[in-house]
Amino acid sequence: LFVAAGLTEQKANETLKNKQVSASFAEAIELVRIIKYSGFDKSVGNLLYQISTRLKHKHHLPTIVSYVASKKLKTDIQLNCALDYLKNNPSMPLDESKFSEASGVGVEVSPAQIEDVIEKLVEANKAELLEQRYKFNTGKILMNARKLLKFADGRIVKSELDMQILDLLGPKSEADLEPASKPKVPYFICDSKCKFIRLRGFQATTGNGHQIFIKCFVVSHMTISYLINIFGLMEEHLKITGGQVRTRFPPEPNGILHIGHAKAINFNFGYAKANDGVCFLRYDDTNPEKEEEKFFKGILDMVNWLGYTPYKVTHASDYFQELFDLAVVLIKKDLAYICHQKYEELKGINPPPSPWRNRPIPESLALFEDMRKGKLDEGSTTLRMKHVMEDGKQDPVAYRIKFTPHHRTGDKWCIYPTYDFTHCLCDSIEQISHSLCTKEFQARRSSYFWLCNSVDIYCPVQWEYGRLNLQYTVVSKRKIQKLIDAGIVRDWDDPRLFTLTALRRRGFPPEALNDFCAKVGVTGNLCILEPSMLEACVRTTLNNTAPRVMAVLYPLKVTITNFPNEAGSLDIKVPDFPADESKGNHVTNLTKSIFIERSDYMEIADKSYKRFASDQSVGLRHAGLVLTLERAEKSSKGDVVELFVTCKSVEDSPKPKAFIHWVSATSCLECEVRVYSRLFKHKNPEDTSVVPGGFVTDCNSDSLSVNTAARVECSVKKAKVFDKFQFERLGYFCIDPDTTDNTMVFNRTIPLKEDAGKN
Repeated sequence: LFVAAGLTEQKANETLKNKQVSASFAEAIELVRIIKYSGFDKSVGNLLYQISTRLKHKHHLPTIVSYVASKKLKTDIQLNCALDYLKNNPSMPLDESKFSEASGVGVEVSPAQIEDVIEKLVEANKAELLEQRYKFNTGKILMNARKLLKFADGRIVKSELDMQILDLLGPKSEADLEPASKPKVPYFICDSKCKFIRLRGFQATTGNGHQIFIKCFVVSHMTISYLINIFGLMEEHLKITGGQVRTRFPPEPNGILHIGHAKAINFNFGYAKANDGVCFLRYDDTNPEKEEEKFFKGILDMVNWLGYTPYKVTHASDYFQELFDLAVVLIKKDLAYICHQKYEELKGINPPPSPWRNRPIPESLALFEDMRKGKLDEGSTTLRMKHVMEDGKQDPVAYRIKFTPHHRTGDKWCIYPTYDFTHCLCDSIEQISHSLCTKEFQARRSSYFWLCNSVDIYCPVQWEYGRLNLQYTVVSKRKIQKLIDAGIVRDWDDPRLFTLTALRRRGFPPEALNDFCAKVGVTGNLCILEPSMLEACVRTTLNNTAPRVMAVLYPLKVTITNFPNEAGSLDIKVPDFPADESKGNHVTNLTKSIFIERSDYMEIADKSYKRFASDQSVGLRHAGLVLTLERAEKSSKGDVVELFVTCKSVEDSPKPKAFIHWVSATSCLECEVRVYSRLFKHKNPEDTSVVPGGFVTDCNSDSLSVNTAARVECSVKKAKVFDKFQFERLGYFCIDPDTTDNTMVFNRTIPLKEDAGKN
């Protein structure tokens, strides 16, 4: 169906992966058939595809499809204008005369018109063209041409301009082919002739040498006084901060941080540190129903654990009075109003227009004061901003009523600001220079700039970057809570999760997480990775930081019948880092009876088996001894329960095929070892097409194995919670907080990266 509509087979297959776009595109094609359009050509199919990916309000789909099918909308430019009009005018019924006018329906731009306009623009810029030749920036001619020929085909306009420039200048010379030198960034000069300006990513340099990047919302008719005000606020900001880079990490204190937050922490704190700046930790505590003290402490704990110290710890609640005052300013400017629509009415992307949008300013001010004083019922009234967001959402809520005491302000407030209102204003109050946030907040960017500029305060810059996700996990607070409630995981710090507290408990060092975030980098694209990349960073870090000790997970007793010391024990010096013995060592005890791994003994070895067997000797690591079997004692069930062996020094024996780890049977510690594997069976447990029953049904029942019979050498007895070790030949392990004076508990962090084919 999609190929018949004009898509390539590859594009059609890619489209099928997105259910929402596929359904919308199929519906658009079906609508064309219903209105009995004679058939598709590639241009019509391309426009229908654009509609299916960009149309925000689906109730407009029949109208815009009929315009495309009847060839009233024929070009990308016309479609762009049509979609913009529908985004800003979502309510029904549609004024088709205004829609047609805004979309250029019936407008035909002839080649002669294009030629005439381009000729005049080339003539107006002739002196610069002759001076700069092909280094002249043709963008400004094309921009002016677009204003005069709004609905002309851009490719035809560009082709006509290229032809006329070639006619004026002739072919390119060698000098024309040389790369242009980079111009210095100019000072911004504002004079009386400047009446209109569009600021988008504009870069200027202030007199004291500070570069500022202005990314204000686009204003079609920005007056000189308005522009002067913006730069006045920027100048004041620079005086306060001295041009210092200021970032902030603004979590909501209603859950525990996860692996995606590690990237946000590294980016915000790391960017500030790299530029000799500062980073605030600001709690977005505007939802008192869900906030708990443990989350406040947990967030700061994790920031510190990753190695960062906030310049200042602040709260959105610190600024509740300032935020309230700015809301009053917004109402007085007729940019906000009191609305009585219920929450159910406001849900979704296309709620009905508010009948109170044009409420008189004095009435809204009085009602807002009533809200503050608690005179109105919870859920009955909101303050809404007169603004359409980039995703088409109309008039976002700024304040709502909640009769819930706040953990810091108590009962002082019964109205609380929303994220859309709070975030940018707090950034401005704290003089933040770079508001760094993940890509999903791009739809709020225009609201961010609009609000700061509407209340005449300094407007920081918002930069979006792609968030970090890992496969085989969920990080949603609500979904993790569901796993906890179902008893699948124990708490937010269960080592099978990818919260930061869980990763710490499992034994992931903070340096490895920071290294992982650095390797991932910062781009605008969503980053979804296998956990193996993170585990590789963990392995690299622990290889250099985790001292080696010996432990036996599934012990098999071995008695050395000709033990070389009559006292029955020997002190063995074991290097903490065999590759660099200068880092230290520790002493472990070798006794007549020892434990080895049960898997390190096989009665009859095959050719590939290299460890201990009835006909194959084996070496003991660090002891300098080679063991040979005398006999094996078995239980009534035929299981081997003890081995009796003789020993010789390595110098007096043929070199064994392998050396195995061991612990003393009489001077070791019993311990509990918890081994974790993936909590979920599928890469994306939230994908209902792969996991129809939902993510809870995708949980691996064998994701935790608890071994209470393990043994570890006594050198670890004084280790503290979260201390990390490499158990030789087994993996990396970390001491769990469940450890008591009587029982040590170890979590396996990750296994060793063993060589392929190792036995």
